Amino acid sequence: MKLLRVGTAGAERPALLDQEGTLRDLSALVPDIDGNLLSDASALDRIRAAVGAGVLPALDATGLRIGPPVARIGKVVCIGLNYHDHAAETGQATPAEPVVFLKAADTVVGPDDTVLVPRGSRKTDWEVELAVVIGRTARYVESAEAALAHVAGYTVAHDVSEREFQIERGGTWDKGKNCETFNPLGPWLVTADEVPDPQALSLKLWVNGELKQNGSTANQIFPVGEVVRYVSQFMTLYPGDVINTGTPAGVAMGQPEPKPYLRAGDVVELEVEGLGRQRQELKDA
Repeated sequence: MKLLRVGTAGAERPALLDQEGTLRDLSALVPDIDGNLLSDASALDRIRAAVGAGVLPALDATGLRIGPPVARIGKVVCIGLNYHDHAAETGQATPAEPVVFLKAADTVVGPDDTVLVPRGSRKTDWEVELAVVIGRTARYVESAEAALAHVAGYTVAHDVSEREFQIERGGTWDKGKNCETFNPLGPWLVTADEVPDPQALSLKLWVNGELKQNGSTANQIFPVGEVVRYVSQFMTLYPGDVINTGTPAGVAMGQPEPKPYLRAGDVVELEVEGLGRQRQELKDA
């Protein structure tokens, strides 16, 4: 299933995109797309049954905003340097263990919402990523194979980053990762049963129509199952939590001088195979 949330920010309603591309209203069946729903197999079965019965009312998608596909996210866990080609382009050694950092849940916006260039920014960068959404509590998971059973589904994330804040201003990466609007998410949460191999997905990103990133999750250093297993050794993952699993080569930071960092007026488009497409216009904060 392709689950999503539509409507004005803070007042989204749950919806589903059916196989014919018609938007269907789920608000009579479930209150929202969140951790409570994703951990409730019976509720998900009711949605599947309603789809099969053809009883879900259609929604007019014209002019309808798409919000983040998951509400009330507890935490956004991010994995840095998780593609061989990205580590190489930035001149960094392949990590022996996953690099883990956090983004605040309030950085999450809709897939087509405006992204704000922070005040004083000179190095705002792009990163297309496969995002994992947790559906079962994961705590000290023993194997990568078992970890995949804790995944509710997958979506597209844009891990926007301010490299000067992140790298040159001292301390942790957090200053360059948690600026307002720095984690567009969506458009859809595609349930795990429709993504048979998360290590076989292409990722692409364009800036002002020019292809900048063109990679594959096959190039990940730590695959999805291992990422979930590893993170569960250090923190408990709850239904509705999100993991951004890293970005392939092609970011601005890895390009020759003058590096083409983002500015107000730029348009970024990105997609992950089978998971939908995002488009953001940048404005000054």
